[in-house]
Amino acid sequence: MAATSHSLATLTAIDILRAGGNAVDAAIAASAVLCVVEPQATGIGGDCFVLYAPANQGSVVALNGSGKAPGKANLSWFVDQGMKQISLQSPHSVTVPGAIDAWCKLHDDYGRKTFSELLAPAIRLAIEGYTVHPRVAYDWAQLAKKLKATENATQTLLVDGEAPKAGDRHRQPKLGHTLQTIADQGRDGFYAGPVAEDIVSYLQSIGGLHTLEDFAAPQAEYVTPISTQYRGYDVFECPPNGQGLTALIMLNILSGFDLTDFSPMSAQRLHLECEAARLAYGVRDRYIADPNQADIPLAFLLSPDYADQLRSKISLDKAMPPLADSDFPVHPDTVYLCVVDQEGNAVSFINSVFHGFGSGLVSPKTGVLLQNRGAGFVLEAGHRNAIAPYKRPLHTIIPGMLMKAGRVVMPFGVMGGQYQPTGQTHFLTNLLDYRMDVQTALDFPRVFHDGKVCQIERGIPDQIKHGLEAIGHKVVPAVLPHGGGQAIWIEETGSLVGGSDPRKDGCALGYE
Repeated sequence: MAATSHSLATLTAIDILRAGGNAVDAAIAASAVLCVVEPQATGIGGDCFVLYAPANQGSVVALNGSGKAPGKANLSWFVDQGMKQISLQSPHSVTVPGAIDAWCKLHDDYGRKTFSELLAPAIRLAIEGYTVHPRVAYDWAQLAKKLKATENATQTLLVDGEAPKAGDRHRQPKLGHTLQTIADQGRDGFYAGPVAEDIVSYLQSIGGLHTLEDFAAPQAEYVTPISTQYRGYDVFECPPNGQGLTALIMLNILSGFDLTDFSPMSAQRLHLECEAARLAYGVRDRYIADPNQADIPLAFLLSPDYADQLRSKISLDKAMPPLADSDFPVHPDTVYLCVVDQEGNAVSFINSVFHGFGSGLVSPKTGVLLQNRGAGFVLEAGHRNAIAPYKRPLHTIIPGMLMKAGRVVMPFGVMGGQYQPTGQTHFLTNLLDYRMDVQTALDFPRVFHDGKVCQIERGIPDQIKHGLEAIGHKVVPAVLPHGGGQAIWIEETGSLVGGSDPRKDGCALGYE
């Protein structure tokens, strides 16, 4: 079974599985397709994180595929330039893309098919064209102004100066040829030679600090996953620099409440999730950074005592006052997918360019859209997440994996930038507290407290809105749905139950 945010990617994953590929093969092929057909949300100029649970091994492998800052990215340089923050559309927002390095490492260690076979569907769609789906078209139209800011982006991602509409055909031949180079040459096809030279020369031409040596250096690395227990299940996340820690802290806080005392659609339940999020995100902003260059007290932050301290701040009948030092970024874009193969191997895979169309910068000869993860750094001396050479910024994208008694139960993930920890928590409480099935748990209406206001989706009754307001929340309607999501539940019998979020263009497919 495979579940992705776009039907073409889901079908690609199924095709790879039917052709003898395993879950890793299918995930890489599907992600490559998403890098073509959802260009606003992901791309090979972005990053990825992976959780892989090999069948019958009782363990989870975590791969950090996030890229690093250039070797010349000293904090003092930015301070001397008078910068207070890194602009979202500047070359300084571009860290070295980590996705391709991660795909190659994962494929070398766990894949079965050739890399050429895995990239072939994406190459075909990029060169021959693909039909633009409705949610992608909507996002594209909202971001057209961003693409018009540079000639390369205009030529690559707009048609006659405008965003393609739902049902239109779109081609990205330069990207297709770059993917073919990677298919032929592997990692070196992206991080050395003409592709890397084009990206680096373009970034340098607009003021970037990047060098070919930065691209040649390894990006992806295996890391030890972190976890907590919730309602008898083990929830696994990638460690910092990703924000999976935030979701685990939220679950630790909520584990001290019996949520079934309240109905799933109640002001009390949503209030508790909002308060847990506000506390956990405050921890995120103080502590999450690159663990290779910052001290992060993970054992303490995941301890029951710390959860007790945070939980004690929550009142059932009154919202907390505004929290100090909260600085939440706007909603970025991402794609998430999961695959379970016939042997029981499970992959939880997330790939992103951060904000919609990333930095909006496209290198001229390659068609590669570059992410803007560097904007996640802070320009403050002494901060754990301050920019530094070869450092990874705080990342929002977080794949999840659920296990019980050493048995993999579910790869899962929820998209939506900073919403992701809240989304994962909401989804898991729907499943594990309220016993919803996978699809119902994904469909269920969502709220998100962004540190200032409580954003509620359509579908939440007015009486719930009024209930939240009565205890002190400022409630506003969400402009867009909160994120998306996919999951595959693995029964003890081996049967699979998949779901895909209607907030995106995707679907879940399986076969016997």
